Amino acid sequence: MIDNIIKVITRYGNLFIEGIGVTLELAAIAVFFGAIVGALLALLRMAKIKPLQWIAAIYIEFIRGTPILLQLYLFYFMLPNWLPALELSKKACIAIALIVNSSAYVSEIFRSGIQAVDRGQTEAARSLGLNGFQTMTRIVLPQAIKNILPSLCNEFIMITKETSLASTFFIGDLMTQYKTISGALYLVIEPLIIVGVIYFVMTFSLSKLVALYERRLHKGD
Repeated sequence: MIDNIIKVITRYGNLFIEGIGVTLELAAIAVFFGAIVGALLALLRMAKIKPLQWIAAIYIEFIRGTPILLQLYLFYFMLPNWLPALELSKKACIAIALIVNSSAYVSEIFRSGIQAVDRGQTEAARSLGLNGFQTMTRIVLPQAIKNILPSLCNEFIMITKETSLASTFFIGDLMTQYKTISGALYLVIEPLIIVGVIYFVMTFSLSKLVALYERRLHKGD
């Protein structure tokens, strides 16, 4: 087995590196744009207008209540039909699906971060003449973002692992490369072990970076 693992790494190391790049790219896109959409959803969820609350709540509960693989299938097959003029690639459809999935979870992270900010600061800002928008953007959100950054980093780690499901559509991620190599060499276990080690190294390294950031954040406080 060791000989086969060495052979796989020697012959297809470039494919594994390419897969790492695609996997991290998808995860970064999903979390970055998911954070933007999630922040808007959190504000809608906390809005005083009931219909906006309902729309945000239905969106969040539907996304969180359905499997991510189902969402990937829906966006992969339906987006090109809905938006034919954009000529979306397979990778773009999968990225959008991941963004939608991540936004539902990130919205709850944002909501908890906003609610964790002392209401007294909001009242003090309003008493100084700031309107609701200014209070939210200048006082509440900066503190909330600082509080939720570790959770956003953990979401990035989770999405990094969930991108493995995108291999169903062969878009070049790590699991796609595994399928390619396995089919070429008629080997199953050895490429799978290599991919598993790569995923572990990536997620372990990211988790340690998150832990380091949290320690620095607490020291700053």
